[in-house]
Formats: sequence, structure tokens, C-alpha cells
Amino acid sequence: MRGVFLDAASLGEDVDLQPVVQQLSEVSIWPQTKPEQVVERIAAAQVVLVNKVRLGEAELAQARHLKLICVLATGMNNIDLEAAARLGISVHNVRGYGTESVAQHSLMLLLALATRLPLYQKSLLAGDWQKSAQFCLMQHKTTQLAGKTLLLVGRGELGQRVAELAQALGMQVMFAARTDDPHAGDASFQALLPQADAVSFHCPLTPATTHLLDAALLAQAKPSLLIVNTARGGIVDEQAALNALRRGQIAGLAMDVLTTEPPVQGHPLLEALDEELNLIMTPHSAWISPEARQNILGLTAKQLAAWQAQNKEFD
Repeated sequence: MRGVFLDAASLGEDVDLQPVVQQLSEVSIWPQTKPEQVVERIAAAQVVLVNKVRLGEAELAQARHLKLICVLATGMNNIDLEAAARLGISVHNVRGYGTESVAQHSLMLLLALATRLPLYQKSLLAGDWQKSAQFCLMQHKTTQLAGKTLLLVGRGELGQRVAELAQALGMQVMFAARTDDPHAGDASFQALLPQADAVSFHCPLTPATTHLLDAALLAQAKPSLLIVNTARGGIVDEQAALNALRRGQIAGLAMDVLTTEPPVQGHPLLEALDEELNLIMTPHSAWISPEARQNILGLTAKQLAAWQAQNKEFD
């Protein structure tokens, strides 16, 4: 099968591409692909490997040999899935590749917010400890997580793993019902949020989850609420969350994702990092452990092998 990898650099330079390469008779590997280069590069391909390059209907319609798209990620927002289905193009993604990496990052963000790490780092840089009349600083009230309630949005493998880590700290865990299944058994996010001391998101971005946490719900939250989002930008109304943090409606905000990435035009959350806020931003890095990135390639290679076994005419 002829393949093309449109954005190999998105997985980093320290991974081994051979598990995927070995599944294809020939493959072109591009570090990056600009929008205007997509049509030419996928024209002869039967398989497209892609992470974040957008493949819309216009591009897919011109790829007359294309039969399979392997998305080297869980989110498929960059693929026009309806157009692919109409054109008879299969689309596969990978799940569970970064469970440990993202769960670790999510817990790190929660712990950092609870201990007011951003605020104490600013205090240290300002020389407050050196000037202190006491042996320690305690001007920023910390949160002991044991006994507190964590609300998780997403009961998949990742949400379950975060629950295990939180419970090891002595937290109580609640799961919000799936937004697309009101009969799933759990209470709704809207009903549970006022009870939560912390919330962590592990769900896809869909029309139902866009701005799931908005200004109206933030107004109902405990002022001690800590918010962690390592899922997708747009699930949290970013400006509303920042406003709530500035007003003291919530106690901490940690975001690994933004609605637009990279934020080439800037972003209010990035600009607020210099303020005296319990605010953490990380650059969509929860998933980037070497183990997770290599796991993406291993899982994709298995998908390619399985697909070819079912479609032998494309061997």
C-alpha cells in the first residue's frame, strides 16, 4: 500500500517510525504539511497518516486512490468524517495510548493548584521568603485534597485512571453523565458541579461539550473549586473561567489545551500568567511522554495490519 505521513514532526524526533513504515510498500514522510500542500501530497496515496493536518471535503474529493486515513491521535476534529464516509474512506484513530501520561499530567496540575504552586513561585521570585519574619510563607491558603470531591467528565480509560490516582490521595470521586446519553445513570455535569471541590475533563470536544463549563455554571461553583482541563480547548469557556478566577469565584485554573493551537495571536490566559492568580498553562504537553508517542505508532501499525488483512486487494 502507498502511504503518506503528512506531519511526522508532530510526534517528535525521538520516536521510531518503523512499526508503521513496515506495514506499507512505500511511504513518503513529511515533517509538516501546509494547507496548500495537502492535495498534491495525498493525490497518489492509498493511506494517509496524519495527526493535526486538516483534511476537509475539498482535499478528500481529489484523493482518488485514498482508502484509509489513520489519525495518530484520539481527536478527529481535523477530518471531515461525513465527507470521508461519502467517499468510502475509512478513518481510524488511536485511543488509550497516553493514559498514564495524561493521567500523570492531570494529577500534577491538580496538586499544583491545590498547593498554590504558581502563587508561591511568584512569592519566591519576589524575595518574600528572604524578607519573612517567620520560617515559612503562608499567605496563600492551600487545599488538602484528602476528603475533597473530584468531579470527572469522561468515564473512559483515562477518566478511570485519574479516578484511581485521586482516590489514592483520599479524594471522593463523582462522574458526570455523558452529555449524549441522559439515561447513562450518572447525574448531569450541571447538577454535580456545585458539589465539587475540583473538576477534571477527559471527554472529546463535540457540539454537546463545547463550553460545557460556562459563565452561568461557574457562578454556581464553590469558590474553592479547582479546574483542570487536559482534554480539548473549548470544553471550558476560557474567558469566562479567567474572569471567574480574577473575581474569586473559583480558586484555581489549570489548562493544557486552548481553543486555537498554537495561540499565534496570543491568548488572554497566557497574558494573565503574570498576574497574581492561581493559574497554570501548559502547552498541550500532557500526552508527550516518549512512551505515549511511541505507543501511538505501535497501535497505528496494528490498525494498518488489521485493515490490510480485511482488504487484501490493497496489499
